[in-house]
Amino acid sequence: PAQWTVFTRTGVNHLMSISGLHVTMIAALVYTLTYGLWRRSPRMTLRVPARRAAVLAGLLSAVGYAAVAGFAVPAQRTVYMLAVAAVALWLGQLSSAASILCVALLVVTVLDPWAVLAPGFWLSFGAVAVILYVSIGPLRTAQWAIAWARTQWAVTLGLMPLMLAMFQQVSLVSPVANALAIPLISLVVVPLALIGTVTPLDIVLRVAHSVMEYTMRVLEWLGAVPDSVWQQHAPPAWTIALGFLGVVWLLLPRGFPGRWLGLVLLAPLFTEVPPGPESGALRLTVLDVGQGLSVVIRTARHALLYDAGPVYSADADSGSRIVVPYLRATGVRKLDGVIVSHADNDHAGGAASVLAAVPVRWLASSLPPEHPLHAASGRSVPCYAGQHWEWDGVRFEMLHPDWASYSIARMRANDRSCVLRITAPGQRVLIAGDAEARSEREMLARLGDRMRAEMLVVPHHGSTTSSTAEFIAGVAPQNAIFTVGYRNRFGHPRPEVLQRYLDYGTRLLRTDHHGALTFDIDSTAVMIRAHRDERRRYWQDPPTATEESGESDDRAE
Repeated sequence: PAQWTVFTRTGVNHLMSISGLHVTMIAALVYTLTYGLWRRSPRMTLRVPARRAAVLAGLLSAVGYAAVAGFAVPAQRTVYMLAVAAVALWLGQLSSAASILCVALLVVTVLDPWAVLAPGFWLSFGAVAVILYVSIGPLRTAQWAIAWARTQWAVTLGLMPLMLAMFQQVSLVSPVANALAIPLISLVVVPLALIGTVTPLDIVLRVAHSVMEYTMRVLEWLGAVPDSVWQQHAPPAWTIALGFLGVVWLLLPRGFPGRWLGLVLLAPLFTEVPPGPESGALRLTVLDVGQGLSVVIRTARHALLYDAGPVYSADADSGSRIVVPYLRATGVRKLDGVIVSHADNDHAGGAASVLAAVPVRWLASSLPPEHPLHAASGRSVPCYAGQHWEWDGVRFEMLHPDWASYSIARMRANDRSCVLRITAPGQRVLIAGDAEARSEREMLARLGDRMRAEMLVVPHHGSTTSSTAEFIAGVAPQNAIFTVGYRNRFGHPRPEVLQRYLDYGTRLLRTDHHGALTFDIDSTAVMIRAHRDERRRYWQDPPTATEESGESDDRAE
């Protein structure tokens, strides 16, 4: 993960996979060798022209290399592009590089229509298009170093609207990092590594390792430069369109009048910030992190994160994959607070990534004293009933756990979940973590009517250990949100739990059906937006009546 952070910050992560650049490099190497050897044999040349033989050998080597490497989607796209170029060269119909690019684009989309959903599709074709665009006309300089640097600058600038739209970040040191890394890795490290795998010469692999080691030192230094990455909100669609026009205008040949107007067209990409809630209003987003919980709460000038979802694998968690990108896309540059309800993976797993990526003023949790998240935060305090604060006319109050519960060594972590109530004008929200029946009874006995809330993030994802009939009646929610993973192994939410809420007349909302759920709350109304309803795709089936009612196969709790 640390190395991938360096690659991302320096913009060279495309080199650290079996990318199209590697496939093209192998094909070009085989093409050059075949052409040089083939043309030395008059007999072979008379049978098949050297250029055609080299084209065929280069294409076959590209297919073979991509197949050995797993034939990943980026490698497939490159093979298709090379196949189009090879056919054009074989038939002698090579009219222009732009026409080859257009035909390759058509072939890729016909063979793999879903490729347009992959960022790599747009970035790879976009980079080639930018290079062709800045290469038109007479050569501006005979100095290869200047031309190489200018190409790197053009690609970085040309892909900026796409990078901001897809990732909300651009590496500012990318031109320098790529100018160094592309030739070293593609022309030195990869060829030597391939030679080392088919020959018994260890010295070849040692040289490749040494070159890669020194390259990594430079990349780490570049990645550690302050503000080496520009991060911002997700720009609106109309600013992206203007940004593309600005890039085209800026990259016009030197001497073209009014090129500075391109900067004017690029400006809205950075200045058009998505609006946040007004004073007294509340925006609450329940993220779809799979089987787990993460809620982003925003007022006019403050932001709070309740839980950060699960760890998915050794290299991925919901904090880095979902929470941090969402915060960046919505323009949240810092968090005034983070609440981690308890230590279970599906609630605390992504918190470390959030604390590492976003400035956080304080962390409140029921975590044990030895938990590493305490050290990762600047200020860590326990959550307990009675804590309260107010931001921009919205009141926050911790209802659970009781302070005395920290002295009970055998108490389950679920029953020590931080339970938060938010009171905005005209609406109360209760986020119950993984509180179970014991905690529900204790809160009802201690708080009574103060437990009532129009909106409830259902405790323990709809498990049978929680959501007793007494708890539902005591809270009296109008909307109940179930944070569950699609076809999760626990069978959450359980059918009998869903039925309890339905019997009370509560509206049910589920992240596995609706995706992320956003609630805009003010004194006049509550607006509910479901991500999958707003951006439904044709391959996403709407939930059936059986799924909505909660009927499912019996599975382990």
